[in-house]
Amino acid sequence: MIKVAVTGAGGRISSKIIKAILEQEDMELAAAIGSPDTPLEGKDVGEVIGVGNIGVPVNGAQKLAEVLNEKKPDVLVDFTRADAAEGTIQTAAECGVNVIVGTTGFSDEQMASIKRSIRENNVNAVISPNMAVGVNVFFKIIKDLARILENFDIEIIEAHHKHKADAPSGTAVKAYEIIADALGKNKDEICVYGRHGMVSKRGEGEIGVHAVRSGDIVGDHTVLFAGEGERIEIIHRAHSRQAFVSGVIKAVRYVVGASKEISDMGDVLGIK
Repeated sequence: MIKVAVTGAGGRISSKIIKAILEQEDMELAAAIGSPDTPLEGKDVGEVIGVGNIGVPVNGAQKLAEVLNEKKPDVLVDFTRADAAEGTIQTAAECGVNVIVGTTGFSDEQMASIKRSIRENNVNAVISPNMAVGVNVFFKIIKDLARILENFDIEIIEAHHKHKADAPSGTAVKAYEIIADALGKNKDEICVYGRHGMVSKRGEGEIGVHAVRSGDIVGDHTVLFAGEGERIEIIHRAHSRQAFVSGVIKAVRYVVGASKEISDMGDVLGIK
């Protein structure tokens, strides 16, 4: 039985993840972690998410190390905010707990710190800006196309709900990094984030990245490859957050027996 702890208890995506864990025959929910000093402290997380009493109370993040050491989960799943997640992941690693990281918006320094903690504490991790199976097939397709269509102009457009805090999305950033790497380009030199004013003509080899925030859009990502007289558009649309949850369950099963410390969803799906 895989024992799983979930952070962000009571949140939209975390609630769906908890429900999915409860449906698995080979998993059990070991702990539910909320924000520091959460008003949900002590409440049964099953009651909070509407599935009835399951005997797992919500604990505030200030008790994270205490709860992990007591409950000894195999895996911690984090879909929260970058500023909180960095410390959460480091604490989990120090407690010997494997981690699934779906949180986005980390700086390069934060990600380096996270990876260092994982390696120093000899735990395994799956880190991915998007856990949806389809998105990771999308990543594979754009990587292959970038190599084939290396002389085409490339633009990345993403759209999310109006409450999303970071822009561009972690998925769009990952798509850009994949394409830049496939083209053998320095990712710090060819990105243009949106355009405004008299920007002159398109720069040689630049890749545009554009963010839309509107309504309740779950997540749309488009990569446009445009040549002379033709174009190809690769699009992924998430219709519900359940797409991410299905990937999380696959990642949980993978990480407990992973052969390397830090993996992504390409590893989980075997499509790298």
